[in-house]
Amino acid sequence: MSYQALYRKYRPQTFDDVVGQQAIVQTLKNAIIQDRIAHAYLFCGPRGTGKTSIAKIFARMLNCTSDTDRPCGHCENCKMALSGSHPDIIEIDAASNNGVDEVRNLIERVKYAPMEGKYKVYIIDEVHMMTKGAFNALLKTIEEPPKHVIFIFATTEPNKVIPTIISRCQRFDFTKVSKADIHARLDVVCASEEIDIEPEAIDMIATLADGGMRDALSILDQCVAFCSSTIKEEDVRQIYGVVTIEDIGEIYASLLNKQVEDVMERLQEISNQGMDLKRFTTDFISLIKDSIIVEYAPNTTLVNIHRKEIIQKNLYNTSLVFRTNLLDTLMDTFNKFTYASNILDYLEAGLLKVITQSYEDISVQKEAKSDNQNHIFDAKKSDSSHELPSEQADKNENKGEISDKTVDLKNDSISDVSRETLKESDTKNSKIILENEYLLQLLAGANKKNKIEDSKKYEKRKEIISDVNMMRVITLLENSTIFASSDTYVLLCVPSDLEANEINIYEKEHGFENEIEKILGVPKKVFAMDQNQQKSLVQLYMERRKNNTLPEPIHLDVRFKHKEEKEENTIEKDLKSVFPDLIIKED
Repeated sequence: MSYQALYRKYRPQTFDDVVGQQAIVQTLKNAIIQDRIAHAYLFCGPRGTGKTSIAKIFARMLNCTSDTDRPCGHCENCKMALSGSHPDIIEIDAASNNGVDEVRNLIERVKYAPMEGKYKVYIIDEVHMMTKGAFNALLKTIEEPPKHVIFIFATTEPNKVIPTIISRCQRFDFTKVSKADIHARLDVVCASEEIDIEPEAIDMIATLADGGMRDALSILDQCVAFCSSTIKEEDVRQIYGVVTIEDIGEIYASLLNKQVEDVMERLQEISNQGMDLKRFTTDFISLIKDSIIVEYAPNTTLVNIHRKEIIQKNLYNTSLVFRTNLLDTLMDTFNKFTYASNILDYLEAGLLKVITQSYEDISVQKEAKSDNQNHIFDAKKSDSSHELPSEQADKNENKGEISDKTVDLKNDSISDVSRETLKESDTKNSKIILENEYLLQLLAGANKKNKIEDSKKYEKRKEIISDVNMMRVITLLENSTIFASSDTYVLLCVPSDLEANEINIYEKEHGFENEIEKILGVPKKVFAMDQNQQKSLVQLYMERRKNNTLPEPIHLDVRFKHKEEKEENTIEKDLKSVFPDLIIKED
């Protein structure tokens, strides 16, 4: 007998041999035991997950004559089914029999009683390939089939099956087989076939299979043909063009250090070796994702020890902002591969984009940490890695850790507060940009209590329209929300940088103290940032807090910029307006 592929040789013959899909197996077993057999079933799921195999096992169980252990494999019906010669179990490939004429022939045969078994079972594979006309022709038969007929449809794309067909079937959604189940099944097959293989190689095969048991067996078959001795992980990588995570870690380090030539050479080398660039991109995405998980959950079991070592060596303690930007770029680049004529060009362009993007240099963080050792917060003591900046600042305030550092907002301009934290462009219309360092100081001085109280009052600001000036301010603040608040200032978030700039310019030129007092009950300074800056600021805050490089909180001395001096007595003022020479003597 000629050689038989492993996936055919080890195809499940009973439900006990099925890997994964326990819920589906149990449901079908109980259906036979309880005699609750439906007339039509729809098996949906990824390739290689056992749809056709379970359909064949179920068909054999239905026609098995044994009283126990169905299918028994010994009765005449089982023997004929195993040899593929059972007249009442008909397998149809819808990819090649998808027309109306083929369906009409099927319908003509349906009315005849089974020849050997109890049921006539039609297994229609890749049913989504049938034409709409063929579906409609089959519709009436599926709705009211003869009692002896059972349909089992299998498809990888249920969305292409018309709803009227789906609604008349019992639907079973097959899931990808877990990596652990694939690993266990491959161990059994290797032991049975006396294949010498390293556990790391089996793990790599299970990863490449991506939830498909048939794919896993096919990969193993190919590796056996390639290797004359022990199958190693490196052999699997060589056959399927998989880049090691060590190499990915080194490429990440080159990206971080802006070593453009090294990155391009490595990518070119990977491409020349025939490595799968799509697989490389997905593996890169996976490693970055795992590094972020480890960052917030160092003891997680979701990432294996080897990957943790690579992350610790190349990715740990590097900028989270850089990693998230890289993650976004890689995912965006991967989505464009479908339309790319040259995947390498797209990948190189994506990584060049990451290099040229502005991001926080880790060396700056280390320098800041060294320079500010005497006045940083003890963030680790509070165990508040998952708190918002305002909540962390609230704790700092309660501990009495507010710095004595005071910046006086004079009447002239906001630039007196922090000339180094505000940049004004030389354009006709000036633009004020709040630097992240200054925003971090504002966050550090904010607290949760003030934010909650101010936010409630701030929501009702449109109800306060007593004068023209107030209307102007309300309009200016229309789309804003309070992101952080302290006793002397509020930090607003708005959708666009234009809105943020208008608010900051108004604060610089006029000040919001009088208007904010009417809204919040107390005068406060107002600062604004857009949503993009808010997002990067939160990431930076978490990163700086983790590295113990947060700046000291800032306290602003609020003074009215346009507060009018107390007027003279109203009566006296009115009299003097009528009688300019009037002299009022005190008693």
